[in-house]
Amino acid sequence: MNPTALAIIDAAESRIKNAGYDGFSFREIAADVGVKSASVHYHFPTKENLAAAVARRYGERFLAEIEKEVAGGSDITAAWVATFRKAMHSDSRMCLCGALGATSASLPPEVLAEARRFFENGVQTLIDGGVSRAEAMHVIATLEGAMLLANVLGTTSAFDEASRGLA
Repeated sequence: MNPTALAIIDAAESRIKNAGYDGFSFREIAADVGVKSASVHYHFPTKENLAAAVARRYGERFLAEIEKEVAGGSDITAAWVATFRKAMHSDSRMCLCGALGATSASLPPEVLAEARRFFENGVQTLIDGGVSRAEAMHVIATLEGAMLLANVLGTTSAFDEASRGLA
């Protein structure tokens, strides 16, 4: 992918984390990147295409971080907690797919499919790591909720407090 398309995805990711799918426009993304709106449309013909590309990349990167944690000796649940914690402490914003998932009833199909894939892959990764399906769902729900709580309260320590019992 070329540098302009990557910059567009980066800008869109930041805006989606802050305000969800409805919280950005191509004009804002263009201003963030320093290009014309037509350039955003050239790389991503629709807002749905752009948001789906953002969610896809986010999910791929997130799972790669989980794999790094596991390769470093963490058990699967601890890997999820550590990866969420890193995300929380690095940019103090919502998980992108959590932000999208909160508005799933109004998401376009392509974007919803990518958000759903993130959660399905998450549950499956935990199951593959030896966790029951119910526990996998509990882990992800707790981490997403802890991140939401930390954002609402404006303190990353809320994330650590809420997720402490997981790993």
